[in-house]
Amino acid sequence: MRMIQSDRKLPVRAPIWFAGACLLAAMALMLSALPARPAHALENLDQFPSSVLDIRTRSGREWFSVWIADTPARSQQGLMFLKWLPTDRGMLFPQETPRIMSMWMKNTLIPLDMLFIDGQGRVVYIRERTTPQSEEIISTQVAVKAVLELAGGQCARLGIRVGDRVRHALFGSAPVGPVRN
Repeated sequence: MRMIQSDRKLPVRAPIWFAGACLLAAMALMLSALPARPAHALENLDQFPSSVLDIRTRSGREWFSVWIADTPARSQQGLMFLKWLPTDRGMLFPQETPRIMSMWMKNTLIPLDMLFIDGQGRVVYIRERTTPQSEEIISTQVAVKAVLELAGGQCARLGIRVGDRVRHALFGSAPVGPVRN
């Protein structure tokens, strides 16, 4: 290959234009890597209704204060963008009638334990330590009345298993005990 030399100089604008285009492309790439924010403003969790529930495990009762995702907007928001969940807190996603429920972790920054609960308050399926920000669908083939989300690792730490009973007014068995805020 033979190189040809030329006395012609490139205009100065070409390198500046190219550098600007590269900078814009790099900024667009960085912005696309950020988590998407919802189109509507998130509701403060303190505005959600809350109540207490207990889970009767083989070793005793475990108490939780839960936010109730009682509207479609609250169900869609769930625990999105939360950076920390106290071990005695959770979120309950109730349904009017038992149905197949599907969940995901999009925009959820922390691992969660998901407990799928039938109409009698029995835990029928548990997905432990879900992957933050995953779009994998988490579901069960059994109709359930609610899903309870707890901090990831709580089921293993407390010995919560399939078959344990959840006591809450939703299941016709309101617990009597400590109320935590």
